[in-house]
Amino acid sequence: MTYTLNLLGLRCPEVIMVLRKTARKLQKGQKILLLTDDKFSNKDIILFCRFMEHKLLSNSFETIPYTYLIEIKTKISQNHYQ
Repeated sequence: MTYTLNLLGLRCPEVIMVLRKTARKLQKGQKILLLTDDKFSNKDIILFCRFMEHKLLSNSFETIPYTYLIEIKTKISQNHYQ
């Protein structure tokens, strides 16, 4: 199942905060299709996926909306970096 996360209009750090909150609710193997128009979020999303051990399956940064397909690695514990 792929969950679409439309974050058009939000700016960093809101993009990462909403992505993290959504990822916490999903199970291992589920996917998030993230849509954003924040040109500064690209590096943050890549680093977030690496840090949280999620898999960035694809990304498109050529045209708006920028898209990221992320596979959830593990269910994040409720106490993880709160």
